[in-house]
Parts: sequence; structure tokens; C-alpha cells
Amino acid sequence: MAALSPVRAVTQATMFRSRRGAELFLLVLALFVGIGAYAAVGLGVDQQVPPDIVGYGGWLVALVVAAHLTVRFVAPYADPVLLPVVAALNGLGLAVIHRIDLAKTDTDFAAKQLFWMTVGVGLFIATLVFLSDHRALQRFTYTSGLAAVLLLLLPLAPGLGTEINGARIWIHVGGLSFQPGEIAKVLLVISFAGYLVLHRDALALAGRRFAGIDLPRGRDLGPILAMWLVSLLVLVAQRDLGSGLLFFCLFIVMLYVSTERAGWLVVGGFLFAAGVTATYVLSGSIGFLVHVRNRFDIWLNPMEYYDRTPGSFQLVEGLFGMSWGGLLGRGFGEGRPTRVPYAESDFIMAAIGEELGLTAVMAVILLYGLIVERGLRIALISRDSFGKLMATGLAALVGLQVFTVVGGVTRLIPLTGLTTPFLSYGGSSLVANWVIIALLLRISDHARRPLPDLSVPDDQDEMNTQVVKLP
Repeated sequence: MAALSPVRAVTQATMFRSRRGAELFLLVLALFVGIGAYAAVGLGVDQQVPPDIVGYGGWLVALVVAAHLTVRFVAPYADPVLLPVVAALNGLGLAVIHRIDLAKTDTDFAAKQLFWMTVGVGLFIATLVFLSDHRALQRFTYTSGLAAVLLLLLPLAPGLGTEINGARIWIHVGGLSFQPGEIAKVLLVISFAGYLVLHRDALALAGRRFAGIDLPRGRDLGPILAMWLVSLLVLVAQRDLGSGLLFFCLFIVMLYVSTERAGWLVVGGFLFAAGVTATYVLSGSIGFLVHVRNRFDIWLNPMEYYDRTPGSFQLVEGLFGMSWGGLLGRGFGEGRPTRVPYAESDFIMAAIGEELGLTAVMAVILLYGLIVERGLRIALISRDSFGKLMATGLAALVGLQVFTVVGGVTRLIPLTGLTTPFLSYGGSSLVANWVIIALLLRISDHARRPLPDLSVPDDQDEMNTQVVKLP
């Protein structure tokens, strides 16, 4: 095929720019945030730059550069904003966890988190390299769903699952602990997207009309009822309020986006309210539901439960710390984030609010908003239905998890026990979230990649438009 005309070449170059240069510039800023925060921790706590700043900074740079080069060569047309935002959040989280380590003096959570970041970046690279087309995942719709359910049930296995702080969501293998629900949430997105692509026409059909809203037909309620029961199973058997809420809301969001029927939101909201109310009422007479009831009681009356066990000490101290931090924070080393139990994981937002202030909390929430916005933008420009639903689900997954965590820390909703993506200490969560970003970048690359030029070459236009005259 002949070369493109100059006008057509300029048009394609303008529409399909790879933007890897912009990504590299943003990554430099992200590294400045991560390494700068690490240095600020040393200056604030020990009045000197950490002696391992060169090794730590060099390893962080190596990880980020490896991720960038992979995107540049394997997914050159992927979104240029997602990777820098994630690198900034991960770097800030490492610095805050290091600050808490220095205060406790007997923990090394930051070193472990850096190890898990290395594993996460490795899986990020592997996902982009070996998954050349996200549409191949659609073939594993039901396999992914079955694997997700098995992973969710794995902590209930005798001798394998472990109960921590009232929730049975962990498994121990050797000397490592793992939360299989973090992997299950990615598999559920794949399963939901594949299922809704196949059945959205039937699910979009309207049933009865109530208050101006078309409700779904009764025969189509099977999937949402099944997901409702799975969420209740997670809530009741594992006593994990956060995961049950996350999985059910994720399915409702994807179902609504797929069918564009507001009736599914009404039905989902009713089922969610009914499930939570029943769980709260029955928890007074069913012993293994007491943990869930305590979450609600602590949320409604935090000061009353301050000195009880289990009580609201963690929540109240977190609120006091954020209040003490004010708008600009006390500064690294000037706060007391260790007064909050599990400040490096569940309550890392409270630690940020105390020492860096409300300004930093708002900046972090803005970064999460960028991840969700870019994910939804990828869904809008995706060329296939499976990619649209998958990108929507992954973006909603991050948004819902941030909402439940920040909402719990600020007492907007009951505490859920989930971790803040990329910030909190936790290997399984960090690894799963790096895979989520890799999947979004793969969908983005497929959506923004220029289509092959199938137009007639310019030097053949005149020949093909000649009129053949019959004798």
C-alpha cells in the first residue's frame, strides 16, 4: 500500500499520539513526591536525611522506570496519567509507613511494603507483556467467577483461614499471610463484565413502572439475588462488612451501566438496605454476628464505646489526630499517629491528616479521583462492550474502596476494615491494585491505538475513478 498523504499523516499523528513523553515528565514529579516525602520523614524525626536515601530512592526509580519502559514498548498508546498518579500514591504511602516504623521502633512495615511494591510492579509488567488483548479475558467469564467464589470461601477452610480483629478474611501459608478477597475482586470484575455483555439485552428489558422508574422483570432478578446472597455470605461467614458492601455495590454499578436502567439501582438499594437491617437486628440473638453489630454501635456512639473492648478507641483517636492536624498538619515527626491502632494500614488516612493536614488529605482524594476519572474515560472510548464494562468495573472498584475507607475513618459510614489502595500497608491489596492499573492501561492502549488505514491510496484514486466507455 502506498504511503499516506501528508495531510492524512498529520491528522493521524495528532489524533493518536502516544504521550509517553508526558508520562515520563509526570513520573519525575511523582518520584519527587515519594523520595521527597521519605527525606522529609528523616528530617522531621531524626533531623537528618535518612542514610539509606540513595538505595531507597534508586530502587524506587528503578521500579518506576521499568514500569514506564514496559508501557512505552508494549502499550505505547495507553493513558499517560494513570501510572504517575499510582507511583505518587505508592511513594507517599511508603514514606508515611516509614514514619510510623520510626515511631514504633520495632516494626519494618516500610521494607515489607517496598518488597510487595516490587512484586506488584513485576505483575504489572507481566500483565502488560503477556496480555496483548484484554478481550481474551472474556473467554474466562465463568471460570473467573468460579475462581473468585472459591477464593472468597478459602479463609473459611479449617486450618488455613485466620481470624484477625473479628474478621476471617486471611489465610496463612508458611510464614506469609494473604487476603484472597483482593484477588477475587479483580476476577469478579472480569466475570461480571463477560456475563453482562452476553445477557444485557434481556436484563435491560423493563417490567412494571413505579414512581416514573421502569423496574426490571421478576424473571431477571436471578443474577442480582445471587450476588446479594454471596455478599451476605461474606458478611455473615467472614464478618467482613467492607468486602460484602464492595462486591454488591460493584455489581449494581456495572449492571446499571450495562443496561442503563435506573430500576436496578432501586432494587439493589432495597436489597442492600434489607440485608444490612436484617443483619443488624439478628446480631442481637446470633453470636457470630456480634462483630457486625459492634461496627454499627461504634459508628453511632463513638464516645460511649471509647473504653470498651472491642470499642471505638481507634476511631476516636483517628478523629482527634485529624482535628489536631488542622489544615496544614503538624509536620512529619510532630504528630502522634501511633496512638491510632493499625495506623499503617486501616487508618493511614488519619496519619496523613494529622501530620500533613487536610490539604494533603484533599490532594490524595483528588489523585484517587483522577484514577476513577481516567478509568471512566477509558471506558467511554473503548471500542468493545467487554472493555467498556471492564474499565467501568475497575474504576468503580477503586472509587468504592476509597469511599468506604475514607468514609469509615471520617465517621461518614461504619468502619469496614478495607485498606486504602496504594497507600496502606498490605501485600495482597498492593499487588492486586497494580494489576488493576495494568488492565486499565491495556484497555486504554487498545482504545487509543490507531486503526489500520484501509482507505484507497492517493496514487490510485485517478485510476479507480476512470469511466470505462463501452464501444
